[in-house]
Amino acid sequence: MKNPYLYGYLPLITIILFSLTFGLFTVTESIVLFKSIGVYSGMREFLSEIQMRIFLLIVFALCYFMLFSALKLIGETIHELAMLFFSKDLEGKTVHEARGGNVIFFFGALASAIGIQSFWILLIIFIATTFIYFVYVIYKLSNYMTFGATVGVMLFEIVIWFVFLTLIIYVVFKLYNGIVSSLPFS
Repeated sequence: MKNPYLYGYLPLITIILFSLTFGLFTVTESIVLFKSIGVYSGMREFLSEIQMRIFLLIVFALCYFMLFSALKLIGETIHELAMLFFSKDLEGKTVHEARGGNVIFFFGALASAIGIQSFWILLIIFIATTFIYFVYVIYKLSNYMTFGATVGVMLFEIVIWFVFLTLIIYVVFKLYNGIVSSLPFS
């Protein structure tokens, strides 16, 4: 007997694993930063080394957890909207086909443990995992959709993500330029 909810826990575990690996990297980098700006010795008066690392890990992992959860929610919403526009499936078979890709993200999250020492390795593993998942989902959905609908879903998702990420980058640069221009020594 095959249980359709067997892999229902994988997205949560995947988000937790990615959050922990990115969090561990950020803890290491933040301690180096604290030492270089002279805050580390003051923090050590209140917390032991292990307490400070655990505290920072909890804070950073929680921030990454919220980020990855939001990305998952946005990604699923964009995908469902694309399916609304381009799929003629009234029974929901295509939705179940895409869920098998959660295993790809799970193995990508496990592989991210390799790159804890480098932000770029973590980012490359995350982007590669996302790309492989995207190709897998498009391949699986192409069995239930016409070629035009498959291309439509693919282009819709790429364009929406591009616009979304471009908007975020634009806002970050505008905020950074506003803060830098308001500093008294600039």
